[in-house]
Amino acid sequence: MSGPAAAPLTFADVRKVDFRVGQVVSADPFPEARKPAFKLAIDFGPGIGVKKSSAQITVHYTPDQLVGRKVAAVVNFPPRQIGPFMSEVLTLGFPDAAGEVVLVGVDREVPVGGRLF
Repeated sequence: MSGPAAAPLTFADVRKVDFRVGQVVSADPFPEARKPAFKLAIDFGPGIGVKKSSAQITVHYTPDQLVGRKVAAVVNFPPRQIGPFMSEVLTLGFPDAAGEVVLVGVDREVPVGGRLF
């Protein structure tokens, strides 16, 4: 799923997107979704709180593997209705060679709510 780079942005454009680290507090199957997905609840700390996300990550992860895991997400996109579920944040990942999502994470302990810079 690679391709050419997107159109150039300014640093100010990038700063408009609020990338944060959060910790998954619950992960449940989402059988109503068109494509296999989980319903996640992600804690972004006192400033943002717990937000919901629908994530198509069922190939590489189980709910038990997700709870407690730190993930990266965009927290300032408008909520998006996905079937009967309102997704409040975009959980970030990259496609593997087969196009399945591999989550973006951190390799050291960081506090929830930290903003990417």
